[in-house]
Formats: sequence, structure tokens, C-alpha cells
Amino acid sequence: MTITTTEAEERRYAELQWLALEAARTGDTELLASMICHGLAPNLADLKGNTLLMLACYHQQPATARMLLAQGAEADRRNYRGQTPLGGAAFKGYEDIVALLLEHGAEIDADNGAGMTPLMFAAMFGRTRVVAQLQAHGASLHRRNRLGLSARFMVRLAGGFNRLFRRATPASQPASRPNNL
Repeated sequence: MTITTTEAEERRYAELQWLALEAARTGDTELLASMICHGLAPNLADLKGNTLLMLACYHQQPATARMLLAQGAEADRRNYRGQTPLGGAAFKGYEDIVALLLEHGAEIDADNGAGMTPLMFAAMFGRTRVVAQLQAHGASLHRRNRLGLSARFMVRLAGGFNRLFRRATPASQPASRPNNL
């Protein structure tokens, strides 16, 4: 038996997928939960392989991420660049999201491309509290990226840059962070 769909049905399905992806980005947990309850796959991904969970984590939507994990979203599902939700949350410095993903078994030392672990991303972008959080949960300082740099070296280097940057910034002027998307 062959099932055929009309062009209008295909268009509507694409619209519903876009709506779900946007709900993950914006934290519309109620809408997304309803869509999943009615059959939407909790691991739906966009054209770059970013899952609903990846988008919720990257855009700091903890309630949405929590609901997706409860509905069976895979904590370590990678996008097409090899990045995981934990890598994205570490890069952005979202401690609450990092904690949630670790509670749900996210691989703490996952290679997120070029041998970079979540700890390395956090260190590279000055997310010192996330670095401490990942270390407290057992992130390896011995892993090396493709350039041969160890996580330990990157953490120490980031700590040195942070101390130097704090000294160079006048007290009346808050330190700015780079715009990371």
C-alpha cells in the first residue's frame, strides 16, 4: 500500500516543523509539548541537524529542554557539525542548562568537533563558572583537541586571560563579553 500526500499537505507539514523548531528556540513549552503529545518526534531536527533540544539549550530555555528530555529527546544527539547540546550550553555559559543535561546523562567529555570538549569550549570563551561546574562533575583535563592542546592547558590559559582582562578593565567600566551569536 502506497500512501501519497498532496503538495498542500507537504507544505503544511513543513510549516508545522518550522513552528516546532521556533517553539524550541523561544521556549514555548506548552505548544511544543502539545505537538509531541500528538505525534511530533522529540528529536526533530532542522536542516543543520540541530534538534529541538539543541535549540532549546542554545537559546537558554530550561523548561523546554526539561520537557523535551522527559519526552525522550536524546541528550547527546549531535548536529551535522558534531556538536552536542552540552557543548552548546558550555559555549554559551548556561549553568542551568549544563546541570540539566548532566542530570540526564549527557556525555561530559564528548568531542564537539576538532577534539573540543564542552570543558574546552567553556574555557575558550571565559565561562569560568561552567568550567568549575564541569570539573566538579568529572570532566577530563587530559583530553586533547586536534591541535594537541589539553583541556588543562586551555583552562589555565583562560584563567590567566580572565585575570589579565579584569586588571585591564577600569572598575567603572564593566567587562564586556563577545557576542556569541
